[in-house]
Amino acid sequence: MVRTIGNPLSWGLRQLGTAGDDIGKVSRRIGGTGEIPRVRALSFADLGAALRLGLRDFAALRTDVIAAAMLYPLAGICMVWAAWHGALLHLVFPIASGFALVGPAVAIGFYEMSRRREAGQAANWLDGFRVLASPAFGVMFIGAMMLAAVFFGWLLTAYFVFLVTMGPEIPMSAQDFVRDVLTTPSGWAMIAIGVPLGAVYAAMVLASAIVTFPLLLDRDVGLPAAIVTSLRVTRAAPGPVLAWGAIVAGLLVLGTIPLFLGLAIVLPVLGHASWHLYRLAVRAE
Repeated sequence: MVRTIGNPLSWGLRQLGTAGDDIGKVSRRIGGTGEIPRVRALSFADLGAALRLGLRDFAALRTDVIAAAMLYPLAGICMVWAAWHGALLHLVFPIASGFALVGPAVAIGFYEMSRRREAGQAANWLDGFRVLASPAFGVMFIGAMMLAAVFFGWLLTAYFVFLVTMGPEIPMSAQDFVRDVLTTPSGWAMIAIGVPLGAVYAAMVLASAIVTFPLLLDRDVGLPAAIVTSLRVTRAAPGPVLAWGAIVAGLLVLGTIPLFLGLAIVLPVLGHASWHLYRLAVRAE
């Protein structure tokens, strides 16, 4: 059948109709059609099992995942460089530590790779990007925007803490800033206030997103149900969940050394391990 170019009005109406269908699909996916899954209490042994399985996936996909994960060190370097050279030196640490807040969303490509390997399918770095075509991508994107809002909330909080403790003068150099933070009462006050506040942000994301994104990728349960499931997993085993958060935070700190290059290894391992932790925490259908 020969296709002809229609007039701009008819073309525009067709595009609006397609966009409307896509928005409708995302809206239905947000609500989901499945029930809230049953969960099981995680144990400390489960954390070790998830990490071992994550390392196994990383070893099997090493070249592919490192190629894909190099985007994260580059993004981190760009953000810190912009802060360093844009009179935002006092926000370098909050920006670097903020990776833990958006990590559950940025690892969705690694969830997909592990999902495919678990199903006995071939997996490579392109499959990590094919998640963009998943029916769940729209709702996962909304979840990612929620985490981004938390990240920017943390940056605003960190800036306010700086203002009331060491501000309002912006540090002239990294050496002066580090010296003032470590050797002055105002710097100690900023640490004493900022670190607990950062821990509150991290705990909030951990409790509400520990299995949210793998679950959204795996089942049509909807965003609210996925968040509730994460909260149930946290309530069922708060000790192991907090330990998992500490493991993630510690590995991400190591991943920022040097120059965020370690994230090319740390993020894939944690992404794959998070998929397997989801499998251990949420009962099969």
